[in-house]
Amino acid sequence: MDAAATRGRQQEAAPADRPFTLTGALAALGIVFGDLGTSPLYTYQTIVGTVGGHPSAEDALGLLALVVWALIVTVSVKYCVFVMRADNHGEGGILALMALVTGKAGRLSGTLIVAGLFGAALIYGDGIITPAISVLSALEGINVATDIFKPYVVPAALLVLLALFAAQAKGTARIGRIFGPIMLLWFVVIAVVGLTGVLRRPEVIGAINPIHATRFILAHGWHSFIVLGGVFLAITGGEALYADMGHFGRKPIRSAWYCVVLPALLLCYAGQTALLLDNPGLEGNPFFKLAPNWAVIPLVVLATLATIIASQAIITGAFSLTRQAMQLGWFPGLNIRQTSDKEYGQIYVPVVNWTMMVCTLFLTFSFGSSDALAGAYGTAVSTTMLLTTALLFNAMRDVWRWPVVVALLTSLVFLLIDLAFFGANLLKIREGGWIPLLLGVLIFILMTSWHRGIEAVRRSQVQKPESTDAFLASLKSSKIARVPGTAVFFSRSDTAVPAVLVRHVAQIKALQETVVSLTVRFEDYPRVPLSKRAEVEQIAANFWHVTVRFGFLEVPNVVAALACAKEKGCGVNLDDAVYFASHDDVVRSANPPRLRTWQRMLFAVMYRNAVRTPDRFDLPADKFLEIGRQIAL
Repeated sequence: MDAAATRGRQQEAAPADRPFTLTGALAALGIVFGDLGTSPLYTYQTIVGTVGGHPSAEDALGLLALVVWALIVTVSVKYCVFVMRADNHGEGGILALMALVTGKAGRLSGTLIVAGLFGAALIYGDGIITPAISVLSALEGINVATDIFKPYVVPAALLVLLALFAAQAKGTARIGRIFGPIMLLWFVVIAVVGLTGVLRRPEVIGAINPIHATRFILAHGWHSFIVLGGVFLAITGGEALYADMGHFGRKPIRSAWYCVVLPALLLCYAGQTALLLDNPGLEGNPFFKLAPNWAVIPLVVLATLATIIASQAIITGAFSLTRQAMQLGWFPGLNIRQTSDKEYGQIYVPVVNWTMMVCTLFLTFSFGSSDALAGAYGTAVSTTMLLTTALLFNAMRDVWRWPVVVALLTSLVFLLIDLAFFGANLLKIREGGWIPLLLGVLIFILMTSWHRGIEAVRRSQVQKPESTDAFLASLKSSKIARVPGTAVFFSRSDTAVPAVLVRHVAQIKALQETVVSLTVRFEDYPRVPLSKRAEVEQIAANFWHVTVRFGFLEVPNVVAALACAKEKGCGVNLDDAVYFASHDDVVRSANPPRLRTWQRMLFAVMYRNAVRTPDRFDLPADKFLEIGRQIAL
């Protein structure tokens, strides 16, 4: 058994929820909390700007209370307690949640699929803005010490981001080990800096009382919605706790949040509030103003490192999301490279990386400052959080079997908060909030068009089935020569006699002595145990139909899967096996088309450029043959 099969056994033995370890919690600090942890760089500056830049003492406490309770209710309660409980065999993320609930939703499954897909598509929109606003906000801190470098902030940010995306091809397995210690240092520093402010003005601790938030909202009326758009920046990245749950487990993530991240964030925001109380006319970013002059430049360096780590986490998350979408049948096959032989999650998707890089650099150059980018930030994440709540309600009702009233009341609390943030972020549409939404809509169209196209291809094959008995009878005739060797034919359906096999025999008038019809299936759970990897059915003498299954988080290695089938009685000889698959050309159907014209053209482009079968399934290229045909859609 090769390395891929060995990895499969390790995955089979992996626990669904890892126990708490200090190493696991430290690793979670370096990956999960980058976005949340760097939000103090720009959040409070944005919030203060929404109230004119010089809030009164009562307003300052109200702003802090809004941030405090946003962190507590949305991250500490909603995500840590409820959403992270809705795991799909130990894995998280909105696509995993979608797969978990749709199977038990009945007629609502279509609606839930749309919600899950659109929420996933919006994560790409968040992924192009997070690196830009994070790196810009960090480098802008140098302006607190001196204005000499102000013209060079944007060029420096462009260089940092360019280097970050260019380095993705090499992976982060080596340097990833230092992400946790750097982020731990970051949280300690922002907690200490914040504490210095709290000690000067201890009355800011009173903001833990939600009455301050209520008074602020009542006093400012509809203007509070604009403020909530800034407050929401404090909780962007909260969805990462759920998305990365499969890598670290619930306990390490929750422990890191409650023991390190949340206290550090609360102290940092409280310290910035204390600074505003001491200096009502303060200009500039209150985060860097908190630090003494001698510490500003070291803090800028540390902040830049923290934002690079936060950006890395977003990029890696986009890669993982792409792989999940591919395996679940919502994205065309893309070239995916494993960048580490030890870390399963270390992958690189070139087309996603370079597309995100171009978009991120364009946004950085176009907006030019973190203040300007704050207007574009939040619309995608707030929509994803809202859709997550909708899916969570179905998990409460259909998976956990809660009483409908309990599930409804619990979800309603989160829904009202999500709707408030969603409405607040809609006010940012004209300021650039349309950008991540537009990108999300485009990716959603790509995903749904691909899925509909693949389903149409499968239906076109099912409508003209080849009779198994008739084909097997034809093999016994002397017209079809049998030659030594093993042939493996990929089938897009469950039929034992795929169209590519029939076409091969019709053209060549010969067939290998040993034949395997192979159906590859991707399940809606993350990993398939090796014991269930392959299902073998013998159709005739030296003729088997094998169905191999992979989870949506697995790298599909067909050769390793066939080795499992061989152990179950399939007579495949992997040493001399030749693999056959169809090379399809999508054309317009003369009959009523199965797809709209624009959708067929879009699908045809994706289908033509999708990764080839040997690359996707790790097949030896010198033993792979394609048979061309046209598919009318």
